[in-house]
Amino acid sequence: MLRMQSPLPDRYVDATPGELAEWIAAAKATLGARLLILGHHYQRDEVMRWADARGDSYRLSQLAADNADAEFIVFCGVHFMAESADILTAAHQQVVLPDLNAGCSMADMADIDAVEEAWESLADVIDVQRLVPVTYMNSSAALKAFVGRAGGSVCTSTNARAVLEWALDRGDKVLFFPDQHLGRNTGLAMGYGHDDMRVWDPRRDLGGLSEADCKAATLLLWKGHCSVHQRFSPAQVDAFRAAHPDGIVLAHPEAPYEVCQVADQVGSTDAIIRAVDAAPPGSVIGVATEIHLVQRLAAEHPDRTVVSLDPIVCPCSTMFRIDAPHLAWVLESLVAGDVVNHITVDEETAEWAKVALERMLAIV
Repeated sequence: MLRMQSPLPDRYVDATPGELAEWIAAAKATLGARLLILGHHYQRDEVMRWADARGDSYRLSQLAADNADAEFIVFCGVHFMAESADILTAAHQQVVLPDLNAGCSMADMADIDAVEEAWESLADVIDVQRLVPVTYMNSSAALKAFVGRAGGSVCTSTNARAVLEWALDRGDKVLFFPDQHLGRNTGLAMGYGHDDMRVWDPRRDLGGLSEADCKAATLLLWKGHCSVHQRFSPAQVDAFRAAHPDGIVLAHPEAPYEVCQVADQVGSTDAIIRAVDAAPPGSVIGVATEIHLVQRLAAEHPDRTVVSLDPIVCPCSTMFRIDAPHLAWVLESLVAGDVVNHITVDEETAEWAKVALERMLAIV
């Protein structure tokens, strides 16, 4: 999705790392408690060093909502994260995304038009009153609002199982979007088989399924994926185990199920961080997740060897758009009284999206 970030002024493009650091530090000092900088785990170190808090997307949005003193929330992440922060924060708080082109390829694989079309198509062949929509946190505010209106919930990679169990207590089927891998891995962990699932391809009539498929499936999984996590493969796990027979393999549930099946542990970003923390000194740990987090874990645990399972070490290209020049630009603009890249969600969308988020929080 094109979001049209304007080119930065030459002052920031041509600046040295030292100059950028000086400008960022000065702006932070000037803004003081009025400013809260949030850094997602996948951010590069030149950005993360300035974060007042770091975490996954939902935790950071909650931290923003809990910090009533902060007038400006600078979210170093991607677009859907900034939207969630705007939904959860108070009216006096303004959320800023340093680069408008920092999107999420997975979130963009399911847009509101395609999801509404899928829902209408399914209504022709099944009872959608018994179909519960669940959207992953990695989705637009519009999709969260759709889920809120339709009686569904948001989920994170941490609570996906609890949310799916909740949904299937209320209906016969779940439409899960946008990440097929998280849906599949969670369903398998719950005891469902591949025969209980179908992949919905939004580019094909009726998702590429037959009417019988739609009726038979318990989990309808949107054909979407994370461009980073989909790169991991069982061959990479085999190569790691051949080199490190006693090594530990950690995988994010956005990775393909073939990888998760052969991993030692599968869990969210926070779960991966905890697993590395808990590993004994001398451990060799292969991780199937984004490279900036892997490199940070390696640096923070020098008595352990932490490596990516992907030899090409592909970063999240959209998250990677946030850098020191963009951060310096938005902070100095705030000091000058200019709120650039202000992320806002319209009132009706925010209301229904918040309903879906609050349902998630109520699920134990």
